[in-house]
Amino acid sequence: MPAIPDAGGIVERIRREVERNALRARNGIKMAAGLSAPRLGASPKDTVWRNGRAQLFHYRTDDVRRRPPLLIVFSLISRSYIVDLTPGNSFIEHLQAAGFDVYLLDWGEPDSRDAQNDLEYYVDGAIPAAIREVRRTSGAEKINLLGYCFGGVLTLLHTAHNPDTPIRSLTVVACPVDLQHMEMVEIALGDSQVDLDAVLDEEGNVPASVVYNAFRALRPVAEVTGYVDLLEKLWNDDYVAAYQAMQGWGTDHIPLPGAVARQMVDMLYRDNALMTDRIVLGGDRVHLSDITVPFMSVLGKRDHIVPEAAAAPVLDLVGSRDKTDLRLAGGHIGLVVGRTAAKTTIPTIIEFLEKQSEPVP
Repeated sequence: MPAIPDAGGIVERIRREVERNALRARNGIKMAAGLSAPRLGASPKDTVWRNGRAQLFHYRTDDVRRRPPLLIVFSLISRSYIVDLTPGNSFIEHLQAAGFDVYLLDWGEPDSRDAQNDLEYYVDGAIPAAIREVRRTSGAEKINLLGYCFGGVLTLLHTAHNPDTPIRSLTVVACPVDLQHMEMVEIALGDSQVDLDAVLDEEGNVPASVVYNAFRALRPVAEVTGYVDLLEKLWNDDYVAAYQAMQGWGTDHIPLPGAVARQMVDMLYRDNALMTDRIVLGGDRVHLSDITVPFMSVLGKRDHIVPEAAAAPVLDLVGSRDKTDLRLAGGHIGLVVGRTAAKTTIPTIIEFLEKQSEPVP
């Protein structure tokens, strides 16, 4: 005798799907009308220093329980609000909850006035000035320093070129040092100055659209699969909010100053100077082996932007005796945003920073 179908279960599945279709229609309309955009970079902050387009943010809190303060140096080609994406999904919130006093160096949106900004401007000018301001406003003698993506390269070069810099520790997240493994560099900038000249806009910078298209070229079907996943989960408010936040950040790039782009092509990519110990800044040879402060490197094994092969060698290049290596089975953004970040990356970074800090009396 054939089995009797579970009529109640079938009805329940139909009811659930009808409800989800209604929610899909509602959320789709809200997205199309721009009514459901999440709040991005919402943690309260003050701008305590400016230089050109660069700004130093100080995140407000009445609960600083650890010192010295932490300065985050962000990348040059994307928006810094990824570290403070949305309420409840924010690296900044986690750091503040652990009792840290947090500052962030944001580079703003470069224009023609920034086209001549070279590595020396960032490494030996802006970062030291920001450190001075953090020390002034906090009263601290030293700080902890953290660099994200290309911001990690800037912090490495700053620390190596300025051995007396008043920092207690250095952390880099998704930091490329072997640029021969960085496919997006050649896609965006080419491998010669002739290629780069064809890319620069009338202001002398690499346009944001070129940067965005280089990211897209790394994963050409990701946008399509993302839409497929969105359609399936459009009923889920939390998923839609997270998708909008991530999609918004992933398409929100900024121009790259032309002078830095030239150094990236000539020195960092073609000569692979970080790996071959041939970095020259302001006429000086700069050696990453001169970095001796406690050091931590965080990378994602599935990072398609800064592959493991591009980031992993940094631990052998720096001269610190106290070195920590954290490799996660995640991607580029998942190191600071999402469940993996909340469960593994951020707690590990906080644990490292706690070792370099002391309680506020």
